[in-house]
Amino acid sequence: MTIDELDSRLIALLTAEPRLGVLECSRRLGVARGTVQARLDRLMDRGVITGFGPDVSPAALGYHVTAFVSMEIRQVAGHDPVADRLAAIPEVLEVHTITGDSDLLCRVVARTNADLQRVIDRIVDVHGVLRTNSIIALDTPVPYRVLPLVADVPHRGAG
Repeated sequence: MTIDELDSRLIALLTAEPRLGVLECSRRLGVARGTVQARLDRLMDRGVITGFGPDVSPAALGYHVTAFVSMEIRQVAGHDPVADRLAAIPEVLEVHTITGDSDLLCRVVARTNADLQRVIDRIVDVHGVLRTNSIIALDTPVPYRVLPLVADVPHRGAG
């Protein structure tokens, strides 16, 4: 699915100010309220916009250590059972199936380096996990972002 310049501007506006209402968005974008509502509905129906929840900082909650844990798993039943068990660990923020020497990659948080050992121990205890490898992030000079991509899509198209 491609997006156009108006979709891009609407996404950028809601990213900067997620609490804006449809009427205020229409005023700022210079289009009818119905146009904004229709665009939002379409973007949500097609899975481009996946939510409007607040972004939460793990560091503000006391989780100052971020690490990436790759793991090799026993693939008898596939990735899903292991991923479901990993999802039960609150400090596991994301799980991705990957290619290469490992099978899964997790982004995890911990309060301290010593606490990270506790989190890794919980991961290793998950049935199906054979081996892990951890990398601690020292800084995040480019945090997760999609706006540059959103702004570029109308210019490059979907294909």
